[in-house]
Formats: sequence, structure tokens, C-alpha cells
Amino acid sequence: MKLRATPTSATISASPLYKQPPTATAPNDLRQLGKISIKLLGRNLTNSSSYIKELLKNKDKTDPFVRSCLHDCLDLYSDATLTAKQAIRDYRAKRYDDSNIDVSSIMDSSTTCEDGFKEKEGVVSPLTKRNNDTFQLSAISLSSST
Repeated sequence: MKLRATPTSATISASPLYKQPPTATAPNDLRQLGKISIKLLGRNLTNSSSYIKELLKNKDKTDPFVRSCLHDCLDLYSDATLTAKQAIRDYRAKRYDDSNIDVSSIMDSSTTCEDGFKEKEGVVSPLTKRNNDTFQLSAISLSSST
């Protein structure tokens, strides 16, 4: 589709946009994006585990129920960190279904962590943003690795 310009407008040609062949590197770029997203997820998990450990150091000011939830979340995030490492190995080995299962379990861990705080009325999770970030990064990893 070409539009010819009048003296006051510009020439617009959309046809080159539709005729561009996919590049040979596109599949590799997509695979790289999948690997990067899983690595980023792993770093997020490691960082969140460290943050939880810092919260647990504050023994005197932490409600016992919240403290219990934080311990549960630390276990979940520690396991999820190992799972992210396995997801990378699966992804590199082109076992994409296995990698997706790994990432899905990480996504579930963030939800389980957040839900633990909701078991007691009036308790506010100190990890809501981190759990949401983990959930979103998991979703990005799943969408870029399928």
C-alpha cells in the first residue's frame, strides 16, 4: 500500500513492513529471551530469600504468626531457587515442557507464600510486592519459553 504525497504531506509506504522475511536469528533470540527470563526469576528468588532472612533477624518486633509465615515462605523460596536452577538446565537441554513445569511450580510457591498470611484476619504480608514480582516474572518466563 502506497500513498502518494501532495505537496503538504509525506509519502507513506507500509508494504515493506509486510514483506520482511523473518531473520535466521529470531529463534535463537527467542531462546535467549527464555533463558534470560528464567535467570532473572532465579535472581529474584535468591534476593527474596535474603530479604526474608533479614526480616527473620528482627525477632522481638515480629508477630509470631507472621514469623511462622516468613519461615514457610523462606522454605518455599529456597526450594524455588533450586527449582529455577533445574528450569535453566531443562531449558538448555531443550526440555521446554519440563522447564515450564518447573517455572509453574515457582509461580505456585509465590501464591502459596502470600496465601499463608491471609489465614489470619488483619495480618498484612510484608512480602506482597515480592510475591507479585515472582508471580509476574514466572508468567514472563512461561510466555517466552513456549
